[in-house]
Amino acid sequence: MSTEKHQQQPPLDQEGSDAKRVKTDDVAVKPSDGSKPTKKTCDLVIHGGRVIDSYNGIDAKLDVVVTKGKVVEVSPNALDRWNPSTKFDATNKLVTPGLIDLHVHVYDAFTPISVEADKDCLARGVTTVVDQGSAGASTFAGLKKYIMKPSKTRVLAFLNIALEGLAWAGMAGGAPGGELDNMNQVVVQPAIDCIEANRDVLCGVKIRLTACIADNGKNEKEAFARAMKVAEATKLPLMTHHSLSSVPLVDCPGALRKGDLYTHTYHGWDTTITDQEGLVLNNACITARAKGVLFDVGHGAGAFNWTCAEAACTKQKFFPDVISTDLHKVNVNGPAYDLPTVMTKLLHLGMPIEDIIKSVTATPAAAISRSDEIGSLSVGIGADITVLTVEDCDIKLEDVHRQTRNVKRLIRPVAVWRDGESFPISRPTPFPNPASGSPSDLCQPTLRVRDFNWKEILKRNNINCC
Repeated sequence: MSTEKHQQQPPLDQEGSDAKRVKTDDVAVKPSDGSKPTKKTCDLVIHGGRVIDSYNGIDAKLDVVVTKGKVVEVSPNALDRWNPSTKFDATNKLVTPGLIDLHVHVYDAFTPISVEADKDCLARGVTTVVDQGSAGASTFAGLKKYIMKPSKTRVLAFLNIALEGLAWAGMAGGAPGGELDNMNQVVVQPAIDCIEANRDVLCGVKIRLTACIADNGKNEKEAFARAMKVAEATKLPLMTHHSLSSVPLVDCPGALRKGDLYTHTYHGWDTTITDQEGLVLNNACITARAKGVLFDVGHGAGAFNWTCAEAACTKQKFFPDVISTDLHKVNVNGPAYDLPTVMTKLLHLGMPIEDIIKSVTATPAAAISRSDEIGSLSVGIGADITVLTVEDCDIKLEDVHRQTRNVKRLIRPVAVWRDGESFPISRPTPFPNPASGSPSDLCQPTLRVRDFNWKEILKRNNINCC
């Protein structure tokens, strides 16, 4: 199943239908003699771009003024009133709050799969990341001391229900062994205590529900119950990784609460959200969304399947609430690459650009109760700002199984500021990467949703396993 038709989007410099201009006081000093007002000084003016700030209901051609690391004004024609040390011309570009990647693994050098926050996230336009369960109560101190504190990227975290987190655990992709094998490591009170002592940076609880990392599924139900207890006791959201699991959809996402997060939404494995033909969306997902459960992309190395995503998004309009990468060593060079690339995939699926920006700014900020700190361009907030382009392209972009789609528009970061400080942008190389993704997955009987031409994909990649 493939959807190749390019979705039409409005021009970049066209304001959205709900465009709202920010009214500001005249900040220039007006001389009494009637001469031209004296301009005030500031550090930065980003001018001429289309500003999309979902939190404040802004979608308009505006300028953003920054001084002393804070947003001080969002208005038209700011250069008439301000004399900045630095000007950035954002003409024909999108200006957004700093991007938030709600699902990454950045406990670099301490867990097998983690990447570097500054190199792999900030340099791709992401100013805030949330590490999802790389650390548990017994290993969190190292994440805070050695990753959170020295990083230029803002690093927050969900605490793994297992004491050791992912200190030795792998990908949960079928090979046996993982953090839920021994229930002596899945303890409620230490997790609660760790969260209470670190509420400045811990904003949720994480569990991975996959049978092969939970003593062949024997421990999944009880581990899930313990994770729920911690989330309820701390009044924080729970994020559930749920694939190849013995826990049915009626329980996960079915039993999740308002504000909890269901990640890896568009995988095609057992417990996928669609039926085997990719035609019917499981009713448990519809019911969960209706009660306020948030659905997250969590692309990963095994959890974004073009066939499933088209069935859910393009055909049934079940778009994600949050777009995230689940970035780690196995997907940073493809097929996830970075947050703008995953955003590109949702653009191809027909998700409006305004909703895409909201899903990586205002919504994740609200999900972790940080809307007063991140996710907007409100006056007085720290100046975390990303500038993006949406470029015409003609590339074959792969999913985790090396199924490809002909993508015609590509979202790319061109500038980023964290608390008003500019950082360089990098791009993935090679891009696309023809060696990324795992086409041999297409042979697995536990993969329920795949393209109709999957045998041709195997042949093209010289794989004979069926």
